[in-house]
This record gives sequence, structure tokens and C-alpha cells, in this order.
Amino acid sequence: MRSPAALALTLSLVIFLTGCGDPGKTPHQAGGPPVTASPTPTPKPTPTARPARTTPPKLRPLPKNLPAGLHRSSGDQAVALTFDDGPDPRWTPKILDQLRAAHVTATFCLIGTQARRYPELVKRIVREGHQLCNHSWRHDLDLGRRSDAEIKADLARTNRVIRAAVPDAEITWFRQPGGRWTAEEVAVARKLGMRALHWSVDPQDWNHPTSKTIIKRVKAAARPGSIVLMHDGGGDRSHTMAACRKVIPDLKRRYGISQLQ
Repeated sequence: MRSPAALALTLSLVIFLTGCGDPGKTPHQAGGPPVTASPTPTPKPTPTARPARTTPPKLRPLPKNLPAGLHRSSGDQAVALTFDDGPDPRWTPKILDQLRAAHVTATFCLIGTQARRYPELVKRIVREGHQLCNHSWRHDLDLGRRSDAEIKADLARTNRVIRAAVPDAEITWFRQPGGRWTAEEVAVARKLGMRALHWSVDPQDWNHPTSKTIIKRVKAAARPGSIVLMHDGGGDRSHTMAACRKVIPDLKRRYGISQLQ
């Protein structure tokens, strides 16, 4: 028969082996229920704000035919010269020099942004006796298709900057860029005291043909009372300047050159 001390030792060993599990193991490894960590919530992405869509302004349709009220004749038997898209510091002084040498005057159709940048050229144009024409603020080809309020604001802004250079400047004419006229635009210009100026001779010098081509086109199309369209701004006008050395004396000899009536 075992002694009480031996029985107590045996009982302690059994309790240790069955109750404590293997040393160094977690409760899960020791046979307890698995312990799971709470998952970290994934942050939701912040929605990106979409820019508000702006509806482009609705443009009125361009008429199939030119509207009534356009000025397409000089007003007498002489020819009238007009120059668009200036003033330009490289080309406008050159054409002014040629006109002064020939003792004739022309009409300069000024872009508002250009007149704002080069007020001294505006002053020279007026000082040397030439006529002024409003040619829109930024050469907007679709200006005539916009609302009456937009047309009025554009023309008034251009007139203001011209008169900032020459306060008492008389701005008799308005010419729509590209000749893309609407009847509404003609009416707005008239309310602002300007007449709609078109043309009858277009050598398309804006497309940079040679000077010989410009001369040939003007000579073929000119008639008594013609309004000739050329450019002193909007790009390289070296061919136009070269052509004018022939065109101006030729037109003066054949028809005379006068201001618009």
C-alpha cells in the first residue's frame, strides 16, 4: 500500500498534466476556443466633387444670305481702301507710311484688344486723317450669332478702348469679322451709331497669297465705287505690304481713292 505522500504526489502530477496544457502555448493552441481580433474598418473614399457643367451659350443660326443694311460701296466713283485686324506695331506703320506717301486715306477696322495694347497707333491713324471702324473685341467670328446684349457689350467695350486713346474719336463703322453677319447685329450696331461695313473686293490676303496674286485679284475685281478689303494685322502681312506698293498707285490712277461716304 502506497504512503499518503506518494498518493499526493501522483495526484498533483495528474492535475498538472491535464489542466495546464503545454507550456508556451496560447489558449487556442492549448485547445480553447479560437480568439479572433476585430477587423479594422476600411475607410470609405471621399467622393470627388464633379465640376458643374456649364451650358455653352446658344447661338442663333447664321442666315443663308447677307442681311439688308450692309454698306458695300464707297459712296462715289472712287475706290475705298479698308484694313482689318490692327493696329499692329509691325505692319500698321508701314501701311500708314504708304498711304501718306500716296496722299490718300483709308479706313482702319480695329480689334479692341489690339487698340488697348497699341493706343499710340490708334492716335496716329486718327491724326493722319483716316477713318475708324469697330472690328469687335477679339475678332469673334460668331459675334453676330450671339444675343443682342452680348453683341452690344462687345461693340461698346471696343469703342471705349478706342476712345481711351482718342477721346473724341468718331467711330462711324462696324465690320463683322469674316463677314458672318446677322440682321440682329446690324440693328445693334445701328443703335450704337455705327453703320455695317462690308466689302466688294476681297483678294483674300488673310490667307497669305503672294503679292503678285493679291495685285492680280484686286486689279481684276475693282470697279468704280469698290470697297477693297485688306489686312494690316492678324499675322504676317509682308505680302500685303508689298502688294500695296502697286495696288495703291494703280487704284488711285484708275479710279481715285476716297474715304467712305
